Amino acid sequence: MPSRPLIVIPIEAPVQRDAFDLHTTLIEAIAAAGEALRDGDVLAVSSKYTAISEGRVVNLETVVVTPAAAALAERYQMNPTIAQLVLQEADHIFGGIPGFLLTVKDGVLSPNAGIDRSNIPSGWAVLFPAHPYRSAAALRQALRDRLGVNVGVILTDSWLMPGRLGTSGVALATAGFKPIQDERGKTDLFGNPMQVTQRGIADSLCVCAQVVMGERDEATPIAIIRNAGVQFTDEPLDVADVAIDWQMCIYVQSLTEGRLEGEQAGLRVSGRG
Repeated sequence: MPSRPLIVIPIEAPVQRDAFDLHTTLIEAIAAAGEALRDGDVLAVSSKYTAISEGRVVNLETVVVTPAAAALAERYQMNPTIAQLVLQEADHIFGGIPGFLLTVKDGVLSPNAGIDRSNIPSGWAVLFPAHPYRSAAALRQALRDRLGVNVGVILTDSWLMPGRLGTSGVALATAGFKPIQDERGKTDLFGNPMQVTQRGIADSLCVCAQVVMGERDEATPIAIIRNAGVQFTDEPLDVADVAIDWQMCIYVQSLTEGRLEGEQAGLRVSGRG
């Protein structure tokens, strides 16, 4: 646990539509805000902002729709060009509801493979960064080389928690610190051994960052997180450090192979009176 109060500082940055120099832009934005990175900080950066810097924007008019995408679009009542992009980008497609496909992309359960049409001109879409963990690691190294600071980096995104209204933060990629804190084998307040708990530190910090970064017209794609108390490492990280096998995921497994059939499957619990 951090011994000092957690501080999250939002940083405004120029609105971007095309590829740009992310590293220089972030450094200049932090300086323009009158802030400076310190050793031990964690820098949260919008994954969309990162993707735009890499030119991962698509003009929907240029997308060629295949028969497979057209069939998906008809079945799920969605834009055929988005269905085509999902087919190209998703690591796996589970199914969908009208307008959306449930996918896995870079270890994150997300609608439409994370393809986003907000905060980009009409008729365009933003994809995930091509290699999120490489992007995070490159940014961390650039900050170390140019500013002489040892910081962690999170590429932030938002996702829908199953069964809940509203979006929350999720770390698409992490560099410089361990994204998971393993509590297994330790004891709780009553001396009971923890058996399954592994804390998602990167995701939790991402939630903090998203609160101040916003998702609409705030133009704050950056946040400095201070006093997070993370465990720093120079070891390379990738999706295997955070993603769980589908066979171990209670959401995926319970709704596929572990699905309850018969009369009990019709039971419903509602919190609304």
